[in-house]
Amino acid sequence: MKFLAITLIVTDGRKPAHERLREVVDNAILAEELGFDGFGVGERHERPFISSSPPVVLSHIAARTSAIRLFTAVTTLSLLDPVRAFEDYATLDNLSGGRLELIVGKGNGAAQAKLFHVTADDQWDRNREGYELFTRLWREDKVTWSGRFRPSLDDAETWPRPLQPDIRIWHGSATSKASVELAALHGDPLFSANVTNPVEPYAELVAHYRERLAFHGHDPATALVGAGSAGLYVAERSQDAIDTYRPIFDNRLETFKRVGVEPVFHTLEDAIERSSILVGSPQQIIDKVHRYHARLGHEVMHVQADADGLTDKQHRRSLELFQSEVAPVLRREIPSRPFPPLAVRS
Repeated sequence: MKFLAITLIVTDGRKPAHERLREVVDNAILAEELGFDGFGVGERHERPFISSSPPVVLSHIAARTSAIRLFTAVTTLSLLDPVRAFEDYATLDNLSGGRLELIVGKGNGAAQAKLFHVTADDQWDRNREGYELFTRLWREDKVTWSGRFRPSLDDAETWPRPLQPDIRIWHGSATSKASVELAALHGDPLFSANVTNPVEPYAELVAHYRERLAFHGHDPATALVGAGSAGLYVAERSQDAIDTYRPIFDNRLETFKRVGVEPVFHTLEDAIERSSILVGSPQQIIDKVHRYHARLGHEVMHVQADADGLTDKQHRRSLELFQSEVAPVLRREIPSRPFPPLAVRS
């Protein structure tokens, strides 16, 4: 199994944006130091997130790291001009030495309609069209194309050309079969959000993905699946982990109540039992990931990159324990295929 540390760059407003963004870069440096395989930055366009520009943040991280893979989580192609998105990510690919991988999706949030005039009626069509044009721009030096949502292209060249002649694109999936269908159609990997609900609906979508891969002529045995987790805190003793994380979880419940969101899990104990949250001793977390793997068959997993209410000391110690006592066991017991080699354009 491989492990990504991912952030949506949530802010509670107590830190100015420049401090919070520097914290994200510092966490990426720490993730590389500790041996994580990748670091991901989400894309959101409303409070409480300040992750509206992943390629800018990832470019800074690329300059401060040397080996860790850089992921988007997700790139909202339904909102973006695919040509402009290509230019940004091709530039990032060059700056990072070909370490870029994309997780794409339609995005979510009420602000999308206000800022981009993208609605529930057209977001999936926009996402599909954006994906299809983006991938052609990446692979072809000149593109002739026409679609519904942007001006047509006639033998168009885009610069700079990316360092990787081909790029692996994952499709982020939460609850809809539309993203699963697009991934299966093109034989691309799927990344299940696996955060808000119990495992059952995510497992159903992953099973549907494998069925649709076969339908579209791809071998379902080659399916590559990633999955998220809803929080992380590892301690030597399980009760210490629970005691430390409880106020963080309770504060999350209060936030849900304040914004009118009904929580799926009403107690930390329930979340530990039925959600993907990883709170406990190293062995408890190893056992839980195995249970989820039995349902999802995932080879890549993301964990929370941010302190999320922990002190800096607690946060670092948790990540250290994860990498020293959890990750080595899961890497050995759950085989995963290597990331693509850092092939570059000749």
